[in-house]
Amino acid sequence: MCLVICLLLLSPAMAQQKLSPALRPGFDKAEYKELFYMHVLLYDSTKTDTTRPKFITPKPAQFQQVYQSAVMGLDNKWGLWRKNATTAAINVRGTTQEPVGWLENFYAAMVPAKGELKMSNSFTFQYDLADHPKAAVHIGWLAGTAFLARDIVPKIDSSYKTGTREFLIMGHSQGGAIAFLLTSHLYSLQKQGKLPKDIRFKTYCSAAPKAGNTYYAYEYEHLVDGGWGYTVINAADWIPEVPFSVQTLDDFNETNPFQNIDAVVKKQKLIARIALKHAYKKMRNPSMKAQRNYVKYLGNYASKSVQKILPEFQPPVYAKTSNYVRIGPTIMLMPDAEYYKKFPDSKKTIFVHHLTEPYLYLMDRYKY
Repeated sequence: MCLVICLLLLSPAMAQQKLSPALRPGFDKAEYKELFYMHVLLYDSTKTDTTRPKFITPKPAQFQQVYQSAVMGLDNKWGLWRKNATTAAINVRGTTQEPVGWLENFYAAMVPAKGELKMSNSFTFQYDLADHPKAAVHIGWLAGTAFLARDIVPKIDSSYKTGTREFLIMGHSQGGAIAFLLTSHLYSLQKQGKLPKDIRFKTYCSAAPKAGNTYYAYEYEHLVDGGWGYTVINAADWIPEVPFSVQTLDDFNETNPFQNIDAVVKKQKLIARIALKHAYKKMRNPSMKAQRNYVKYLGNYASKSVQKILPEFQPPVYAKTSNYVRIGPTIMLMPDAEYYKKFPDSKKTIFVHHLTEPYLYLMDRYKY
C-alpha cells in the first residue's frame, strides 16, 4: 500500500521531468556542433569538405533524421531531425555548386520586410518579418525562404501534434542567411495565431552573409534576445562580409543631423556655403547612384535570370536601400597563428576559411 502511494506521489514529478524543456537559452557549443554535423549530410551523406577530402565530419550523436526535402525553388533544401519526443531540429542547406544556387545569392536587391511574393500562379508567399517601414531584406534569400517555409510549416504542425514543442533552426552560409528570415517568419506566424504560441525556437546562423538592413537587424536581434539566437563567424571568412553595403542618407533614423543640412548650410558665409554644398553633393551622390545600380543590376537584371528558372515568378518592387549589415548576437571565432598554419590564406581556394573543417577546428578551441 505504501509503495502504491509513493508511486502516485512521484508520478507527477516523473512526468514533469520527462516533459521538461531540453532547450536552454544561451550559446551551447555542443549543440552547435551537433547541428553542424547534421547540416553536412544535407550535401552528401558520404563526403563533407570537397577541398579537404580526408576530413570526415562526425555523425550526429543525439539526433535522428526523420525527413529530407527534395530540392526546391532556387536549389534549396532542408532536413528535419528529432532528438526526442519534444525536441527537433530544422536544418537549411547552403549554396551548392549549382549555378541556380549562386543566382539566388546574386539576386541581391532588397525588398520591404513585409509584403508578398508571387512565386508562381498557384503560390503567393505572404510574409511579415519586421514592423519598421524601413526594414528590408535580400530578395534572393527571401525567395528561398518562401519555398522552404511552404514545406517546413506543415512539418512543424504535424510534429507539434505528436508532442514536439521545441525546434532548433540552423543553417550555414546561404542556409544561415535563410535561417534569419525563416526564424522571423515562424515568429510572425506565431504572432498571427497560425502556429502555436507554446513552440520554442532557437536559431544558429553559421557563416551567414548579411540578410537585411539595419532596421531588420534591430528587430531580429530583439526577437531572439535572451539567448535564443546566435550568429557564428570565423573572422577569416569573407562570406559574412557580403553582400556589399551601400548606405545613403535615407538609411538613417528620422531624427538625424543630415535632415536639416540645407538650413545649416544657408547660415554659412558665401564661400563656406559653396564649399559645403559641393562637398555634400560629392558624398551624397555616389552612394545614391550605387544604390540605384544595386536595383538595376542585382534586382531588375537578375530577376530576368530568375524567371528562366521560375517562369511564373513576378519580380516585386524593390526597396530603396542596400544598407546590408551583419546581424547578431555573434559568436566570433578568432583565428590565431596555429590556425593560419593549418588553413593558410589562398588566392586559389577562396572558401578555405568558410567550410566545415575550419569552423569545427575553431569551435573546438572556443572557450566561452
